[in-house]
Amino acid sequence: MRTTLLSQRLLPFAAAVLLAVTFSSCTDETIVYRDRAPFNPPPDAASGFLGYYDATARQTTCGNCHAVEQATWVETRHANAALTLDMTEGAQDFCYSCHAISSNGNAATSPAGYDVVKDSVYRDVQCESCHGPGLTHVEGVGQGNVIRPLAKISQEGEGVCADCHSGNHHPFVEQWKQSLHGNLDAYPQGRAGCQSCHEGRGALTAWGVESNYQERDTGELQQITCAVCHDPHGSTNDHQLRKSITSPDPAQHLCMSCHLRIDTPTGGSSRGSSPHGAQGAVLLGFAGWRPPGFVYDTARIYGTHATTRNPKLCAGCHVGRFEVTDPATGDFVFQSVGHQFEAVPCVDSQGVPTGETECAFTANARNWNTCTTSGCHESAGVAASLYNATKIELQLLSDILWVDSDGDSSIDPFPTDGGYLPRIKLNAPADLNPNDFEITAPDGAEFNAKICGIGLYSQEDGSYGVHNKFLCIALLASSASYLKSIYGFLPAPPDNVAAVWNEWSKPVATGGEGQPIIQREAFPVINNR
Repeated sequence: MRTTLLSQRLLPFAAAVLLAVTFSSCTDETIVYRDRAPFNPPPDAASGFLGYYDATARQTTCGNCHAVEQATWVETRHANAALTLDMTEGAQDFCYSCHAISSNGNAATSPAGYDVVKDSVYRDVQCESCHGPGLTHVEGVGQGNVIRPLAKISQEGEGVCADCHSGNHHPFVEQWKQSLHGNLDAYPQGRAGCQSCHEGRGALTAWGVESNYQERDTGELQQITCAVCHDPHGSTNDHQLRKSITSPDPAQHLCMSCHLRIDTPTGGSSRGSSPHGAQGAVLLGFAGWRPPGFVYDTARIYGTHATTRNPKLCAGCHVGRFEVTDPATGDFVFQSVGHQFEAVPCVDSQGVPTGETECAFTANARNWNTCTTSGCHESAGVAASLYNATKIELQLLSDILWVDSDGDSSIDPFPTDGGYLPRIKLNAPADLNPNDFEITAPDGAEFNAKICGIGLYSQEDGSYGVHNKFLCIALLASSASYLKSIYGFLPAPPDNVAAVWNEWSKPVATGGEGQPIIQREAFPVINNR
């Protein structure tokens, strides 16, 4: 590719040489043709940053050889970073350190590139912004001493994405550090089978990423860092994401590559009746165990969060951006970029996300921007009220199945624990056995209680019904109702629970011209596992 690019640039010169030879054939002059080097002398020679080979065409020096990376990078926002800043009102000179090749984000240890020489070849976030100076690399090509300037995927220390993607205007890394993605201690990294989702290098390997980077062969554990979800070289997806966030196909969806694991009971182990990372399946409407005769109106089973009203699916709520301004002056305070991945983050008195997760679910304690700006909910107060009402309803239904009185996440025989499943554990213990491969009705009901119940299991869906209220109500109500029908020793439910049992399977009431009152165009599930 390098030869092709150079040849294209040299075609006019070659034609001129041919004419010169034709018209001077009667002389003894000798025409000497020399190929041009694939790089220009660096304006900041001390740093060794090469920058653009052709700034006008945005052709990087690295791209003369690494043509595939050049072709994808040129379509990214990084390739227009300087122009974006040029067009930003109030931009200051120091901002260009992050919108051009400088010492930020790479191996340079002192001011370099655009910070030293304001040359156009250093504009934009180019290859060397992450990989470091390229001069010694290109000089070594063909000489047997090639130095490979590998980039980092870590977010610790200097020379990483955090050098630029931080601060009050774009606090990506600060918010990421407050998330579980940035908490290495939250993951069971030591288990090889878990690393494809719980450790950065393992996730990249599982996704078939073959690019080399500094930490790849070091054995150094990595959080789920920026480069795990975003391809630094660019991609066909928005924001350089490695996979789509809009596809309803779980196999192609970025978040569901991990947040869709065990979504139905499998048996065969102590965890055989337990869900794991099943949020995607709950959202799309196919998670859980279905009792015999389970029939449900699909106009209801898909929650509004998995319809065309929310085209970004998980990211539509969990990566919400909003700006915080001073209510008195209107001055800018903070730009939240949603990389805590909290749908309704806890906020301080100004409205700035705090990183806490245990604050009250009230209109003022949390930010409900993703609920209100979508047009789905009228106000933060309305959204908070609906959330708390749904949580109470699910708690009511899950308590009929199981009350984990001692908080050990294990079903103990009644009266140590309460509900139908502990009574079955007391009177028919063989029917609750996740170690075999027979999925009994109690096994299935246990799975449904764990995935949609409140606080029963560490790997529950965790949305308290928000991902799919209609599905969770159906799973819990139908499970309890079915158990009551086959075990005569189970007591009748309270009247308010019985009322839900009688309502969950009814078709949606129709409005004008036979249309459902709740109209939802559900995403088709392409890969229904």
